[in-house]
Amino acid sequence: MRTLGVDLAAAAKKTAVAVIEWADGAAHLAHLSLDVGDEEIVRLFGSSDMTGVDCPLGWPDAFLPFLAGHLAFDAGPVLGYDGIEGRRLLAYRDTDRFVTARTGLIPLSVSADRLAHPAMRCAVIQAKIARDAGPQARDGSGRLAEVYPAASLKLWGIQARGYKGRGAPEAEKLSLALADLTLKAPWLDLAGYRDDLAASDDMFDAVIASLTARAVSLGQTLRPGPGDAAAAVSEGWIHLPSGHLSGLEGG
Repeated sequence: MRTLGVDLAAAAKKTAVAVIEWADGAAHLAHLSLDVGDEEIVRLFGSSDMTGVDCPLGWPDAFLPFLAGHLAFDAGPVLGYDGIEGRRLLAYRDTDRFVTARTGLIPLSVSADRLAHPAMRCAVIQAKIARDAGPQARDGSGRLAEVYPAASLKLWGIQARGYKGRGAPEAEKLSLALADLTLKAPWLDLAGYRDDLAASDDMFDAVIASLTARAVSLGQTLRPGPGDAAAAVSEGWIHLPSGHLSGLEGG
């Protein structure tokens, strides 16, 4: 099995990918790169069994009718989201609320925060994948799944708070997170990429995304329940690990 992890930025700069090959109870980091363009992501998707992307795959279902009403000068759909509770429905998806309830983490809003630009790029990448390999379900039931490295790290018990950034304190915390990962996953061969991972939180997140893609493929993530299934198809669904990191080794 080959899993691809993508830490997606708004442009190629700071976009990282990681391919892990799984065989005989071991995992090998076969490819790791930074500043990756759309076509390379689509190519790697084509040669991977499961891809985990750290970016929203869709927008809140409420967002489109709100915008359509505003565009058409139709007050009804707009007034339906009056007040802070209405705006929360526009800003956060069902899966975002699910993640917060399960982990205490609050994902950035795809419609009202700096995730919007990466999500627009992600929508184009999804269209390119659909063109070449067929449409992929946004709920993760195909070969593409939405992942959230911060949540995966927390649920796997890896100490990884405050490692995002370019300063010395962040670099130290990233080094500690990487050390904790290698301690808890001795079966993961970093194949000479350890220094690169210690120097780039983007590449580190891509590896975590690839590990989470493995969890998705093994059925070791929390799937949308009956109340979330319909929204997950259109909005996307963040796959949270449901088992231990060690459970990725077998299967």
